[in-house]
Amino acid sequence: MEKVHLTREKATLLITLFAKAEESRLPDSLLQDRYAADAVARIDHDFSALRMRRDEMIGLAMRAYSLDGWVREFIAAHNGATVLHLGCGLDSRVFRVDPPADVNWFDVDYPDVIALRRALYPSRPGYALIGSPLSDLGWLAQIPTDKPALVVAEGLFLYLQEEEVLQLMRVVTTQFPTGEIAFDAYNRLGLALARRNRMFRATGAVMRWSLENPQNLEAQVPGMRLRIEQGMEEASDSRQLARLSWRARMGLWLMRRVLPLRRLGRLLRYRY
Repeated sequence: MEKVHLTREKATLLITLFAKAEESRLPDSLLQDRYAADAVARIDHDFSALRMRRDEMIGLAMRAYSLDGWVREFIAAHNGATVLHLGCGLDSRVFRVDPPADVNWFDVDYPDVIALRRALYPSRPGYALIGSPLSDLGWLAQIPTDKPALVVAEGLFLYLQEEEVLQLMRVVTTQFPTGEIAFDAYNRLGLALARRNRMFRATGAVMRWSLENPQNLEAQVPGMRLRIEQGMEEASDSRQLARLSWRARMGLWLMRRVLPLRRLGRLLRYRY
């Protein structure tokens, strides 16, 4: 068993890992993430203390499922692409997507998180791990810059300062010839609600960055252009909706019809 000693923002990775593992045990699982389930079984941690609800595990799995689809689309359109999975935590996206060997895939997170990944997950061709704080952009020197690059960041940017988010995007969009950046973002109300979530609040993690209007980033980061804005409720087809409680389905119904609620949380995909 692998012992973990994670606090604050790092500890949130245990929440998302457990959600994906539990969703994958459902008979109608979207992710079918056996790697997450295996990792949970090998970690010495009381996951039952999370008291995770079915709607919460399904919601986090739906977010991951949508981002997985965008990653597959990018890889299919760009032979030999580079994928930068930032704040990867213990997410098994590289195994779910299963990119071809000519794709250069980099998982980036704090050194102790990367050490835990090495203990839990196997290696594979074209796959590299980088242990570094994301705020220290020196890690980007390890990435080849001659191919289109996709940056994917799930459950990450809300923990950063605004200037840290913008600086990272500015460096990526100038260092690589072309590519995309895909991530989740929340407006101020969405961030306030996320801060009240009992599981995330218990970690002591500090949530900082919100985004009201996705077009604002186009002005703040030269070269970035919004390609897709997808509300969390839009990631829900009828098959997925049927898995949720009536309360969750009612919430999604309201989000579709009220703009401030529609932007509580959404997935964004920019090209550069």
